[in-house]
Amino acid sequence: MSTASETDSPDSSDGVLAEQLLRLTRRLHRIQKRHLEPLGITPAQSRLLRTVAHFSAADPPRMADLAARLEVVPRAVTTLVDGLETAECVRRVPDTANRRVIRIELTDTGRATLRRLRNARTGAAEEILAPLTAGQRELLGGLLNALADGPAERAC
Repeated sequence: MSTASETDSPDSSDGVLAEQLLRLTRRLHRIQKRHLEPLGITPAQSRLLRTVAHFSAADPPRMADLAARLEVVPRAVTTLVDGLETAECVRRVPDTANRRVIRIELTDTGRATLRRLRNARTGAAEEILAPLTAGQRELLGGLLNALADGPAERAC
């Protein structure tokens, strides 16, 4: 049985915070997935589509660029691009300087899907943030920035 000093320790409250963040992440994922379902896009495909959009149209990303940006293995990018290509949101094009290199371009359908994705993400954010006041949202934003912009991860 634990004593009061053990349950009130910083390690204990950090563990509670970590669990709360995990629960919130899972809830956010479920809500986002529900908002994306009508679009026929998975959260992972949504992330890839947004990532492609961040690159210049004059210099579309290579598959390796996308894998590095998303921090996934190249095979995962291939699967996501396959699905988005089937949905006509992206297309594979050969690099003009090196035909062995394949670049990923947004299509008009992809741009339209991105607009609908932004609306879906806004709806998901509004749903999850609904219980908070404007002041609480501002405070949360600052706290999340502090966590996201924290020191680089250390190797285990």
